[in-house]
Amino acid sequence: MMAGIMSYFGGRRDTKQAARDAIVGLRQQLQMIEKKEEHLQKKIDEELKKAKANAVSNKAVATQALRRKKMNESEMDRLAGQRLQLELQINTLESANLNAETMAAMKKASTVLASIHGNMTMPDVDSTMAKITEQREIANEIAEALSNPSGTMDADEDELQAELAELEQETLDERLAGAEHVPLHIPAGARRVEERPKVAVEDDEEAQLRELQAALAM
Repeated sequence: MMAGIMSYFGGRRDTKQAARDAIVGLRQQLQMIEKKEEHLQKKIDEELKKAKANAVSNKAVATQALRRKKMNESEMDRLAGQRLQLELQINTLESANLNAETMAAMKKASTVLASIHGNMTMPDVDSTMAKITEQREIANEIAEALSNPSGTMDADEDELQAELAELEQETLDERLAGAEHVPLHIPAGARRVEERPKVAVEDDEEAQLRELQAALAM
């Protein structure tokens, strides 16, 4: 009685191995049937050959050969039915074994997930995410403060803008002054007159006299 109970629980604990043993046994039986079918097929071929050889000369022998051939073919049909049943049972066992292993894996994964989520609740998750967001914002504020170390950045910015405006005005003035000093195409004599420095300021009459003299000389 006790041995039967232990065997029962032992069998339940080792279901996977039991399924494998059953599949091995079925495959061995299937191999035996296939060998028997090969033997019967040879006998069928021999009886058919004998019947053909005696079909004209000895019809009695030919008839007996055909009867044995028919008997062997009936046995072949019976073995074919057994082979089909064995193959179906093997497929069923393999499928059941796969289902059992899949279920065991899923059950194990479910247990692991339950242990992982055992001490985890949605309020805890929300609280943790809120803390992470808060710390991220603090880190961003610190990084921004470190990137602008001067506390008078606005005042410095105003001074920089004023200095930039002065530089722009100076640049424009220099460009205008350069445009006024662009050399023009004038006669060589006039250029020499302009280049000579005036020693004293002359009155209008003397200036007009000199202009007349210059005109007559030309």
